[in-house]
Amino acid sequence: MINSPFVRKAASVQQVMLQVLLALVPGIAAYVWFFGAGILVQLALASAAALAGEAAMLAIRGKPKALFLGDLSAIVTAWLIALTFPPIVPWWLTVTATLLAIVVVKQLYGGLGQNPFNPAMAAFCLMIVAYPALMSQWPAAGQLDFSSQLQLIFGGARQVDAITGATPLDALRTALRAAANPDSQLHGLRAAQLMDGPAYGMLGGKGGEWVTLGFLLGGLWLLQRRIITWHIPGAFCLALAASAGLLWAVRPEGFASPVFHLASGGAMLGAFFILTDPVSGATTPRGKLLFAAGAGVLTFVIRAFGAYPDGVAFATLLMNLCVPLIDMNTQAPVFGHKKD
Repeated sequence: MINSPFVRKAASVQQVMLQVLLALVPGIAAYVWFFGAGILVQLALASAAALAGEAAMLAIRGKPKALFLGDLSAIVTAWLIALTFPPIVPWWLTVTATLLAIVVVKQLYGGLGQNPFNPAMAAFCLMIVAYPALMSQWPAAGQLDFSSQLQLIFGGARQVDAITGATPLDALRTALRAAANPDSQLHGLRAAQLMDGPAYGMLGGKGGEWVTLGFLLGGLWLLQRRIITWHIPGAFCLALAASAGLLWAVRPEGFASPVFHLASGGAMLGAFFILTDPVSGATTPRGKLLFAAGAGVLTFVIRAFGAYPDGVAFATLLMNLCVPLIDMNTQAPVFGHKKD
């Protein structure tokens, strides 16, 4: 029998980040299967830009390049950026966003462990505000072959109407607003009836629901490996589902079901890979619950009432602002002292 005390072997940053990258693989595989291999090009572009930006900043700051480049944290940021961007955005947009995330949001704050905001989500929000048209060009499943995707990524003519369609979240929201208009042909139709079209699958968007399932499987593997805890993904999914379910129960003709919200957009990617960032997220158990629940509610509010189809990125940054207050008020009292 092995007696206590037990000392667990410390996991290096590189080991943790490598497991996060591996957990993203099922979602990426589904992405390639349904939407084409263009996403692999975007992942490569973002990775190269992240390493170049990190190396340049480390040289300027006089830090050891091999140590910090090898921890894979920049690659994780790069992959999250590529996975949240449309797969056919121009190469310069992916590179610019990645450099902003690494150079400005991460390194200018002091590097890994110092950034108050999630770098990938900050880059996403900056790009969708600066280039809303390009960031809205999402091809449907099976719409473009790899050759066409390459041409669009590296400077081909962009005939917007021919290469894009609204995301399922955006299409449903537009249809629901039309259904609320008495003069519209869709007037009176419920969300379930409006989701009968080529853009939709069984639970969410066609193809996208399988990508979501891939990220869910990867996230559950991270839980099993104890890389993350249940608090953030559990609280986020519950808050998102509860918010959507409440309004869906009250007014089903005007709001989508909670299952649709969980299976669409960046819900699972956000729950398991974005909000669980140990640097920009809450750190205490109760704080994680509050942080993720707030992000879940904000995600639904932005999806249902905001100007953008998905709200995970903006919800993440808004809750990043609240992290110091959340952590300060959820710290356990010091042993032997009364809590003030």
